[in-house]
Amino acid sequence: MYLADRSAPAPGGAKTAADRGPLRAPAVAPTVLALGTVSMITDISSEMVTAVLPLYLIAGLGLSPLGFGALDGVYNGVSALVQLTGGHLADRVRNHKLIAGVGYGLSALCKPLLLFAHSLGPISVILTLERTGKGLRTAPRDALISLSTPPELQGRAFGVHRAMDTTGALLGPLAAFLILSLTIDGYDAVFGVSACVAVLGVVVLMLFVPSGAAPAAAPAPAAAPAADGTAAAEVSGAGRPAPVGLRDALGLLRLPRLRNLAVCAVLLGLTTVSDAFVYLLLQRRTGIGDQWFPLLPLGTAAVFLLLAVPAGALADRIGRRTVFLTGHALLLGGYGLLLWAPAWPALPFLVLALHGMFYAATDGVLPAAVAATVPGELRATGMALVGTGQALARFGCSLAFGAAWTLWGTGPALAAAAAGLLCGAAVAGFVLRPSAPGDTRPEPNPKSNPKSVRPPK
Repeated sequence: MYLADRSAPAPGGAKTAADRGPLRAPAVAPTVLALGTVSMITDISSEMVTAVLPLYLIAGLGLSPLGFGALDGVYNGVSALVQLTGGHLADRVRNHKLIAGVGYGLSALCKPLLLFAHSLGPISVILTLERTGKGLRTAPRDALISLSTPPELQGRAFGVHRAMDTTGALLGPLAAFLILSLTIDGYDAVFGVSACVAVLGVVVLMLFVPSGAAPAAAPAPAAAPAADGTAAAEVSGAGRPAPVGLRDALGLLRLPRLRNLAVCAVLLGLTTVSDAFVYLLLQRRTGIGDQWFPLLPLGTAAVFLLLAVPAGALADRIGRRTVFLTGHALLLGGYGLLLWAPAWPALPFLVLALHGMFYAATDGVLPAAVAATVPGELRATGMALVGTGQALARFGCSLAFGAAWTLWGTGPALAAAAAGLLCGAAVAGFVLRPSAPGDTRPEPNPKSNPKSVRPPK
């Protein structure tokens, strides 16, 4: 089962990696490595801005925590909504690289505009456009990764990509710190260098990422008979695949496994405090100076980088459910340290380590689980559905946490988030429990079975 602790036999009696015994993992697909390089370069650019943005807005422009929570929520909420568009367009035009390239290009164009925006209104518009680009590219990129990788190695492939992506997240704040230390007009210098790096990422995408990826996953289930007894059509015209429509996309929500994943992602996202708030809370809890603030994301990124590939491989081996829920337990431990631990010198390192371990155990495992439930022709759409639900939930969490901080203070706000996370993890553990022994029925293919997509006339 998806996110289950035991791998079910493959449909049709085909042997899985577990049935064949231990194998040496093959080299990661070139598409995964190329996309990882693009993500690494792009993340250097993005994290340079993200590392200084909370301090720039709150200390430089005087934005309140509630105002920053609203902006941070919009920053992520826009990306979430656009994910649906990006995923559906990629499946519809059958060119994942094209849609991903449009997203990367739009984000790159927004970076130099920050040089000319020095008030909240223009900055909000620019950040919204930048997040639009991120939303467009996320689902097509993840679909390319999953379609280039055998199903038994999905967790490892996403782990490799996330590790390369996190390398950029590690280098970005470091670059921002060095620029702020060496320049007089530090923020503008950060924005300018970020723009140049973003353009380089687009160039690498165009030159080295192939336009398509041959599906390495198991073939989708056979087409179910239609109401008149004939087989459902899978092609149109001269042997071309049938175009993906909106009804096909909405039909994915009728897949129980995908629906359960989406519900749990939303539930847990509602209590996942944004990274920016975690770093601000840690600064206030420990008294870290403003000049060191851009370095806080380095701790999270370093741990994420070290553990992303092992966590993905572990999820492939012991079950994605176990690793996914363990990641949220580690995040809950980080909340607990921020709430009740004494002001030890090691406190920042412990919190950042748990924060990074949370991302390593969840960020690549969730899309790997989604890939196992969605047919190849709707892969980007399925990933966009789950990613959008999760991101919208985190948008709501940013708004709620910013309001709670403003009204109640940091302690009660974080305690409420921790209590909600504990309840959400318990519910997710029940919903994502392994299926009954012997239940190895594959999910129906919503693209090939008209009844699973369209209501009867």
